[in-house]
Amino acid sequence: MRFVWLLILSVLVSALPVQAVEWTLLKHDGREYISFDNMAEFYGLSAVRRNGSSGVMTLGNRSLRGEQGSPDFYINNLKFILSYPVAEIGGKLCVSRMDLVKIIEPVLRPSKITASEAVDTIILDPGHGGHDLGAGSVVAAREKDYTLDTANRARLRLTQAGFKVYMTRTTDVFIPLEDRVAFANKFPNALFVSIHFNSSGAGTGIETYTLAPRGVPSMMADGPRVTDAQECKGNCRDAENIALATATHASLIVHSHMPDRGIKRARFVVIRDITIPGVLIEGGFLSNGYDARMIAQPAYRETLAASIVEASLNYRTAVAPPGTPPLARNDSIVIPPLGMPDARGAALSVVQAKAQAPTPAPKKTAATISSESAVAASAARVQLTN
Repeated sequence: MRFVWLLILSVLVSALPVQAVEWTLLKHDGREYISFDNMAEFYGLSAVRRNGSSGVMTLGNRSLRGEQGSPDFYINNLKFILSYPVAEIGGKLCVSRMDLVKIIEPVLRPSKITASEAVDTIILDPGHGGHDLGAGSVVAAREKDYTLDTANRARLRLTQAGFKVYMTRTTDVFIPLEDRVAFANKFPNALFVSIHFNSSGAGTGIETYTLAPRGVPSMMADGPRVTDAQECKGNCRDAENIALATATHASLIVHSHMPDRGIKRARFVVIRDITIPGVLIEGGFLSNGYDARMIAQPAYRETLAASIVEASLNYRTAVAPPGTPPLARNDSIVIPPLGMPDARGAALSVVQAKAQAPTPAPKKTAATISSESAVAASAARVQLTN
């Protein structure tokens, strides 16, 4: 059996030593880059091993890997889509400074995220609804039905795990995107998870989106736009957004066994304008026969729901604010190997066991759009220092 260990967010500083190393910026195509060698030295990883156009850095079971000319970058085999492809400068493989600051640093060291808040609330956003059917399926129901069902399953599990849970819709109604955003922004100490299913030819697998940083083209656009340079409301949470996306995507990939299409960045309205950490998941392709048959199975949607719970717990413990009791904080969160039980005996197995047993009706923890006052979020800042 092939064992693939995926790092969700980070490792303890003691396990991932950071050296007293200066960053050397290299200019290329009008942007600043950092070499793999520089990263390896800074984070205490092994010397870069080259294999043709690719390079890898390791520390125990941890690894960073990329290939010249490709935007695909792997942290412990979990796929990230960089804003700019890996470049070779002076014979050295390099990543853009933007990708180092906005992806690699907050993923490797979430404890350095300075404006994180204690999370006790999850906002679930079932995509589409009412006359907005979403994607059609080659097998059975429509996207709007699958997203609501998955959200309801996640709501029960999250409630059992101790979270307060609110939903942007609880029935088959149409809610404008802007209203979903306004609703989510009313809750402090919260995470936002928008649930969708894909549709695009024969595409297959799971992809996870979070907000594109300022100055970076959206991966859903045809090319750079003037609006790329504009600050979005959600950019105050860039570091937390990528940490949440990493936790979510890792859990989805490991437990669904679906192809990994990567963590991507876009400017969808629901993740563009929220002021709490947010993520949008695409749980498979309804246009693909295999994916559609999987999505049509209640067990698969239960897996997605359980993954959302695990991701929320993992994020909360890895990105904990200062003053959090040590036992409530865990910077070394490792996903179990594919095909194996959860070695930590953690929340996922607990909620799965609860889901298999008869349970009383959950307390009313979901809400629809209301007129509660908005909550302003504090700005997040990534500190790339020793």
